Order: sequence, then C-alpha cells, then structure tokens
Amino acid sequence: MPNKNQIYHVIGLMSGTSLDGMDIAYCTFEWNDPTKSWSYNIIRGATVSYNDYWYNQLLNSMQLNKKELALLDDEYGIWIGQQVLKFINEHQLTIDLVCSHGHTVHHRPDEGVTIQIGNGKRIHEVLNLNVICDFRSLDVSMGGQGAPLVPIGDLLLFSKFNYCINLGGIANISFQHNNQRIAFDICGCNLILNHLVKETGKKFDNDGNLARSGVVNADLLNLLNSNPYHTGKGPKSLGKEDIWSYDLPIVVSSTINLEDKLATYVEYIAMQINEVIEEGKVLVTGGGVLNSFLLERLRIRSGSSVDFVKPDNTLIEFKEALIFGFLGVLKWRNEINVLASVTGGRKDSSSGTIYGS
Repeated sequence: MPNKNQIYHVIGLMSGTSLDGMDIAYCTFEWNDPTKSWSYNIIRGATVSYNDYWYNQLLNSMQLNKKELALLDDEYGIWIGQQVLKFINEHQLTIDLVCSHGHTVHHRPDEGVTIQIGNGKRIHEVLNLNVICDFRSLDVSMGGQGAPLVPIGDLLLFSKFNYCINLGGIANISFQHNNQRIAFDICGCNLILNHLVKETGKKFDNDGNLARSGVVNADLLNLLNSNPYHTGKGPKSLGKEDIWSYDLPIVVSSTINLEDKLATYVEYIAMQINEVIEEGKVLVTGGGVLNSFLLERLRIRSGSSVDFVKPDNTLIEFKEALIFGFLGVLKWRNEINVLASVTGGRKDSSSGTIYGS
C-alpha cells in the first residue's frame, strides 16, 4: 500500500439519478502530515452525455430481471472503461486509482438492497488500472442506509462550510452536529424538475425560466410537504423509487399547467431545505445550482442569516465525482470512508471493492 504522505492521482466517476451523463474528474489528493489535513485539486473534468441508447437503458434498468441486469452491469462497466480510456489517452494522464460510484438501479436499504451497475472488474479489464467501486453495499449489510456517502468528503475537504448541500437528482445535506457528521437526503430535486420539462423536448429548465413564469399551487405544495419521509427520524435516505412512487404521481396527476408545476416543485425544494438549516455558510453544488430561480427561492426563504455560496463551475459540476475519487483513496489506505453517524450502520467502515493490485 502507498505510504501516508503520497500524492494520489485519481479519476473519480459519478452517474447520478438525473441521467444527464457520467462525470469524469481527474484530481489529486494530498495528505499534509504536519497539519493532519487533506487538500485536493480538480485538474480536469468532463461529462460524457448519455446517448439515447444508454439513457433508455439506465432509465428502464429498474424493470430488468436479475439476468438482464447482470448483462447490463457488464456492458455498462465496459462502456465506462472505454470512456475513461479515451479521457486518459486524450490528456496523456498517469493514474493511480480509478474510483467509480456506478449508476444506482435499486436503493432499498430497509430491505438490505442497494445495487449500482458498472461492473468494476470490467472497468479494470479495459483499463488495466486499479479500480475501486461498490462503496455502498458493506454499510447496507451492517444495517446502514448506504447513503449519503459524500459527507466524509465534506468533513475532510470542505470543513470551512457550516453545511454542504447537493442539488442533484435528489437534494441532500451534510453538517456537523454535536461533534458528529450528520447527513441525509432532503427531498427530490432534478429528478422531478427534469422529468416535467421533458414534455417540452428539453432536458432541463434552462436557468429555471419556465418555473419562474409559473405560480405556486398551494394544494400541490401541501401534498408534497405532507410526505411522511419529512417527519421521519434519521439516518434516512431516498432512492429513485421513493421519488417515483410519491412525488411523481402527485405532480403528474395535478391539472395545473407545466409552469405552475415547476414553480411549485421549486418552492417545495426551497421550503424543505430551509426546514433543516439554521444559519451560516452553505456550499451548494450539483446541477440544481445552475437553476438561478431555485437559488433565488432558497435565498428568499432563508433570509440574511444564511449565505448560500455558489462555487466555481468546476466544483459545481464535479464535486460528487471528486468525492468518490476521495472515497477510493481512503479505501486504498484502509481508512474510514463511510460514517455510521450518517448512515446508521453498526460502525464506521472502509468500504469499496478493489480490482487490481
């Protein structure tokens, strides 16, 4: 294993529930032994958009049987390896580790199930590099939610912020409370917003302009806020299945127009986020940060006591890929990368499967 003072050259990979593509982040991580702290640098990033074939394969993967899903797992792993190989060759990179989240198909931790496809062995076979993946299943096997996983990165890389919020397919939060890291999924986000916008032929609501033109519908807002998930005690997490089974039927069955649905769902996100924050600096990342109307509603709801910090575009787009790269480094060093205080697992763990050395 590498010694504790090494700089790690890493590729982190992330495919989120919003299906906008696979993020590739080439990063370095350095442990500073005198200060006992980590530093990072995102040197280069790219998002490989899904073509119609992969978009539909991933979108419909929840309906596959066990054999079909295993075949897709292999095929998707080979595809991931091929995209990473192109990226490495194009930029002439030397890589220590490739760390892949994969793409979540099923996440039902209460039933002991979490499945991310993108077979790590297949990625390794294409690249002939050390590959680390499968970061969730060990925690789930120990009674945890297997999510969120990003908080260890928030704790060790972004400690100057009081809260870290990701506005991805699902909105989630991470923060310190009583000397413990606390984190949980808050509510649906881009999963629903992007799904609604599809009827216009677009993949997302550019700058939130459609939502901005709508009017909040009180009845729909009340229904969304009545989700029992919001009153449940943590640790807790949401899967795509949860958003699809509760939020989607409510929103789709509403007879109001598209703009009003979008405006209402944006208001719902802003309300739920402000239910769980108090005051201080909030780092906001993920695709939802590019929705200026959503940020506007967050700021109006929170008032002057909360400072929502929008970082540079590189961090907005690649923070999750960065942190999954970091999770891989911690696993490589056999250090804790999943926090029981966050997931509810029986104990902290060093999670992930290594293919290679």
